Parts: sequence; C-alpha cells; structure tokens
Amino acid sequence: MDPSCKTAGSAETPPAPCSSGPVRRMRRAERRQQIMDAAARAFARTGFAGTGLDEIAAEAGVTKVILYRHFDSKADLYRAVFDRIYSQITGLLGTGGYDHNVVATLLHAATLDPDGFRLLFRHAARELEFRDLVDGLTAASATIARRELASRIQEGPWLDWAVQLLPVLTIEAVLAWLDVGQPDPAEAADRIGRMIRHTLAAAEAGTDSIRPVKSEAR
Repeated sequence: MDPSCKTAGSAETPPAPCSSGPVRRMRRAERRQQIMDAAARAFARTGFAGTGLDEIAAEAGVTKVILYRHFDSKADLYRAVFDRIYSQITGLLGTGGYDHNVVATLLHAATLDPDGFRLLFRHAARELEFRDLVDGLTAASATIARRELASRIQEGPWLDWAVQLLPVLTIEAVLAWLDVGQPDPAEAADRIGRMIRHTLAAAEAGTDSIRPVKSEAR
C-alpha cells in the first residue's frame, strides 16, 4: 500500500481514503453550506433538542473542531439553517395571494430543500427558542390570506376561521406530499389547489354577501 495514502488531513479537509487523483480543498463558504445541508437533514429527523453536534458533524463528514470554526453553537447553526430556508421561501413567494402559483412555488421550494422545508414548518414551531421566527412567518401568512379572502367571505367568524386555516392547510398538504415521496409533481399544485378551493367553499357557504359556489357539472 502506498504510504502517502495515510495522510492525516488538514483542518478543513478530514482524512480521506486513498485516491489516485488530487483532493480539492473546500472553500470556507462551500464547507459552511455542506455543514448546513447536513444539519438540515439531522434537525429534520429529530428536531433541535434531539440532535447533537456529534451527529451533525458525522452527517457532514467533518470533525467538531471544523464545525465550531463555522458556527458558535448548535443554536447558531440551527438559526442559520432556518434563516436560509426562510429567506428562500419568502423570496420566492413575495407578497402575493394564495393562488395556484403560490402553491406551485411552495412545492418548488419543498423540492429544492425538503429537509429545510420540514425543519421550518414541522420542527421549528415546536422549539420555544425559535418560536419568534415561526410566529413572524405565521403572521405574514395570515395577513396575505386575509387580503385574499376579504372579497370572498364577509367579515366574521368564518372569515377568521378561513384565515387561520388556509396557510396551515396549504403547508400541511405540501409536507404530506413530501412525506409520501413527492408523487406526480406536475399535478400536485392542481390537486392541492382543488382541496383549498373546496375548503374555502365551506366558509363561503355560511355567508350571505358572497357569490354562490357553482356546483360541478355532472
């Protein structure tokens, strides 16, 4: 065996198996993204409290020394992963209403970063330390939903019900779609959209000042 294969590795490049070609050293930004990707997978499996830095380091294939060179603590890493997916989703969604395009955009974001999407919408809401971030997103979603629904449902408890339910229903539908293996991506937005429209019809049915829901052709 070639003794040169038993090098110890550098601070940013852990020991690797023998290779016939040169080993490219990761840039700092690349290493940071690699750690964040691994952390998203680990946090999405077991949440913040149930995930240790040893698990994240193993997932990323680095040592804890390297991990600490990029992040001060587990909380710092968690927030960085959270901020990344939050920025991606808010950047894609903008301030539009809840229409077919928004559902398609959420599906696209979930496809690009399924672990980050699960972390943001499934785990972060349960972590008291990060609840402020989730509350901000929930409030923004409710504002968009109310603006979208105000012309369809009269002011009152059924409008309040729909405003609270619509964002939750949409996100849970996308999460369930992820969990079952992302079936029929070309049709997923339309299927989720139909489910949302039927739910809104239930709220509209209890009001007097909106147009009646048309029955489907038989």
